[in-house]
Amino acid sequence: MIPIDSQRPDPDALLAQVQAREQREARGRLRIYFGASAGVGKTYAMLSAARKLQGEGSRPLVGIVETHGRADTAALLDSLDVLPLKQVAWRGKALPEFDLDGALARKPALILVDELAHSNAPGARHPKRWQDVEELLDAGIDVFTTVNVQHLESLNDVVGGITGIRVAETLPDTVFDRADEVVLVDVPADELLERLKDGKVYQGEQAGRAARNFFRKGNLIALRELALRRTADRIGGDVQAYRVEKAISPLWKSGVALLACVGPRPGGEHVVRSAARLASQLNTDWHAVYVETPALQRLPAARREKILQTLKLAQELGATTAVLAGDDIGAAIARYALARNISKVVLGRATKSWPWRRPHLRRIAAAAPALDIVETGNDALRGGDRPAPAASAVEEAAPKGWRRYLLAMLGSGLVALAGLPLAGALEITNIAMLFLLGVLVVAFRLGRGPAVLSSFVSVAAFDFLFVQPAFSFAVSDLQYLITFAVMLIVGLITSHLTAGLRFQARVASHREERVRALYEYARELTGVLQAGQVHDITRRTLAQAFRARVTLLLPDAAGRLEMPEPPAPPGTDTEAQPPDPGIAQWAFDHAEPAGIGTGTLPASPLFYLPLVAPMRTRGVLVVEPQDRRWLLIPEQRRQLDTFAALAAIALERVHYIDVAQGALVQMESERLRNSLLAALSHDLRTPLTSLVGLAESLAMSKPALSAGQMDLARALQEETVRMSTLVANLLDMARIESGAVRLNLQWQALEETVGSALRASRTLLGGHRVVTQLPADLPLVRYDAVLVERVLCNLLENAAKYTPAGSTITLAGRVGDGMLAVTVADDGPGLPAGQEEAIFEKFTRGERESAKPGVGLGLAICRAIVEAHGGHIDAQRVLPTGAALVLTLPLGTPPALPEEPLE
Repeated sequence: MIPIDSQRPDPDALLAQVQAREQREARGRLRIYFGASAGVGKTYAMLSAARKLQGEGSRPLVGIVETHGRADTAALLDSLDVLPLKQVAWRGKALPEFDLDGALARKPALILVDELAHSNAPGARHPKRWQDVEELLDAGIDVFTTVNVQHLESLNDVVGGITGIRVAETLPDTVFDRADEVVLVDVPADELLERLKDGKVYQGEQAGRAARNFFRKGNLIALRELALRRTADRIGGDVQAYRVEKAISPLWKSGVALLACVGPRPGGEHVVRSAARLASQLNTDWHAVYVETPALQRLPAARREKILQTLKLAQELGATTAVLAGDDIGAAIARYALARNISKVVLGRATKSWPWRRPHLRRIAAAAPALDIVETGNDALRGGDRPAPAASAVEEAAPKGWRRYLLAMLGSGLVALAGLPLAGALEITNIAMLFLLGVLVVAFRLGRGPAVLSSFVSVAAFDFLFVQPAFSFAVSDLQYLITFAVMLIVGLITSHLTAGLRFQARVASHREERVRALYEYARELTGVLQAGQVHDITRRTLAQAFRARVTLLLPDAAGRLEMPEPPAPPGTDTEAQPPDPGIAQWAFDHAEPAGIGTGTLPASPLFYLPLVAPMRTRGVLVVEPQDRRWLLIPEQRRQLDTFAALAAIALERVHYIDVAQGALVQMESERLRNSLLAALSHDLRTPLTSLVGLAESLAMSKPALSAGQMDLARALQEETVRMSTLVANLLDMARIESGAVRLNLQWQALEETVGSALRASRTLLGGHRVVTQLPADLPLVRYDAVLVERVLCNLLENAAKYTPAGSTITLAGRVGDGMLAVTVADDGPGLPAGQEEAIFEKFTRGERESAKPGVGLGLAICRAIVEAHGGHIDAQRVLPTGAALVLTLPLGTPPALPEEPLE
C-alpha cells in the first residue's frame, strides 16, 4: 500500500505552477507558424487564421508581413488593419522596419509579425525582431509569427552542412520552446518544387538561383525531416508539461542533464549546438563549462574573447554556464558533473596529440567511470569555412613569454655559479639539492614551462660542472646516470606541483577577494539610512571589485530616472561615458538588463542592470567596464547580479525606513492635534452653551424686542448654535479616535431615529423638499440611537449645504444581504469626479474655497461612527446630477418578544 503522504502533491511544485500560470495569463500568447523552408505557406496560414478571427469579431493588427510578391498572400491583406512601417535611416538609405512603438501605442489584442528571426536595421531598439516580439508579449499582446527550421540556432550548422549555405539570421531555441503554440505548415518536396516552378515562392532570377542551390529535392527532404523532428520534440515537451500539471506522471521521470565541454580550439560552437539539440531531444537541462588552466590563462585576448562568446551562445541556447579553474581539465569536468548529478558529457573529437598525452576523454573516464561520454564530430564546417588548426596555448604565448624562459636559464646559471665555490666543501648530493631548489623557485615565480626548461638546464649544468670528469658531459661512474634521471624527474614533478599550486593559490586569492568584497559591501549596506549612502558605497565597492566606472540611477516620484550631473570635461581623470537616458529608462521599466553583452542595444559601451527588489524595481546600475570581456564571464556576471540584488534590497529598506518615519511623524502629529482639539473643544463648550442660552433668553425677553433687534437676536442664536455644533464635532472626533466613546447598543426602530434626525435638522432643511422612503416592514436594528442620529443629521446637513434651495433630498431605507442600507440622496450638482473617498477624510470639504460654514469633519465623524457599529459608508455619483451617501448597518437577530398571558 502506498502511504497517503507519498500521494500528496508537493506544495512548492503546486505554488510554482500557480505562479507560472499567473505569469502566463499576464503575458501575451505566442503562436509560431513553423516550416521546413520558404514557400511552404506559413505566412498564408497565418493570414488565413487572422481573417478567420476577424470574421468572429476580433480585430487583429498586421505589424509586418513579407509577401515576396505572392498575389494570393497579398490578397489576404485587403480587409486587415495594417500598421504603417517605420523608416530607419542607415547609410543614406531609408529602410522600412516594423514600428514597435507604434504597435505598443495601438496595443491590439493580436498582432501579426512575420519572419521572427529577422535582423533589424542598425539603430533600432533591438538588434533582432524576436526581441521586439518579446516586448510585445510582455505588454500583454498576443503575437502570430513565422519561422523556418534553418533559423533555429541549434540547427544552424546542421542545415549549413546539408545545404552548403549558412543562414546568418537565427534566433535562440528558447524563444521557440517558450511559444504557447507551434503550428507546423508542411508541404511535400515535390509539391514545393512545383510551386517554385510556377513562381509561387520566388519571382524571376531569384527563383532560378533558389532552384540551383537551396531548393534541391534532397535538401528539402532533409529539411522537412528536421522540421518534423523539431516539432515532435516540442510536442513531447508539451505532453510532459501537461502530465506534470495534471499530476499524471511524477516530475523525476524526466531525462538527465547534459554537460557540454568548451575548449580553446575551434569547434566549440559545434559542440554547444550539438549539446543543445541533444538536450532538446531528451527534454532535459544542460550545462556548458570551460576549464581554464595556467597555460590557457596565457591565451591571447582574441582567443579568450572567442571562448567567452561561445559560452554566451550556450547561455542563449538555454544552458547553465560556468568557467572552472584547475590544472587538470578532465578532473575538473568530472568533479563538476558528479557534483550536479550530470550523467552525460558532450565534448569535441580529440585531435592528434603527443603520444604521452592522454586525451581529455580518457582523463574524464578515468576520473569518473560512471559518466556517459558523447563525442561530437569535427567536420561541421566544410570547404573554405574550415579554420586552420590552432597552435597550442604555450606556442601562442611563447612570443610574449620568452623573457620568462630566459630568466629560467639565467636562474639555473646563477645556481651553478654559486655552487662552484662550494664544490670542495659540500657533497655532490647537496649541490644537486641546490639545483632542485633553483627549479622550485623558478616554478613558483615563472610557471610550469620555464620550470621544465630549468630542470633540463640544471641537470646539464650539474653534469658539466660538478660530475667527474669536470667540464665535460662524459660520465665516469654510471651511477650518476641514475642521479641525473632522479634529479630530472624530481625537478619536473616539483615544478609541475609548484606551478599548479601557484595557479590554484592565485585563483583562490581572486575568489577570496571577490567574497571579501561582497561581505564588506553587505556589511556596509546594513547601516545605511539614506539612498545617497547606498549610491556612494555601491560606486566605490564595484569600482574596486570590477575595475569599472559605476553610476547608480534612482527614480523620482513619477518613476522617471534622474540623470547624474554632466561628466567632467574630456582629458580629466574623471572622464566617463554618460548614461543614455532612453536605454536606462527601458531597463528600468522592463526590469531587464541592456547594453554590453545583452540582446538589447549590445553596441552600447555601457551595461545597464536594473535593481529589482522584492516589491518593485528600485533603480538602474550603469557599469562602464575597462575591459568588456569580464561581462561575458558567467561568474563575474553572477557576482555583479548579487551586488545589484543587495543594492536593490538596501534601497527598498531605505524606502520603507522613510515610509515608517513619515508614518510615525504623522501619527504623532495626529495625536497632538487630537489632544489640542479635545482640550480646546472642551474649554469652548461651556461658554458656547451659555451663549446659546443667553441668545434664547434675549429673543424671549420682556418687553418684546423691535423687529430689527429680534433679527439680530435670532442671527446671534443661529451662529451660536452653529459654533456649538462645530465644537461638538471636534470633541466627538477627538473622543472617537482616542477610543473614549462607548456604544450604547439597543434594538431600535429606524423610523424613530429618522424622525428625530429630521426634527433636529428642520431649520437647515427649511428651503428643501425632503422625501422619506421607509418600508413598513423594516426590522429592528441594534445600534446607538444618539450616535446614529448624529450621523443622519450630518448627512442631511451636508445635503442641504451643497444643494441649491428647492432641491429634493431623499432619505430611503432597504434591507439586503444581511445589512440595513440607509441612503441620503439629492439632485444637486453632485460630487467632483474622483472625490468619492476623499470627502471622508478629516478637514476635507467638497468645495475648497467656499463661504459655506464647516471645517470638513462631518463626514469623517459619520464614517468613524458607522465603522464602530461594524458597517460602512460610501459616496456615489448619481447620473445625470446629484449625489448619494449610503450607510449600512448589520441586521443581527432581534430578541423574541414575551408572549402575553392568556386570560
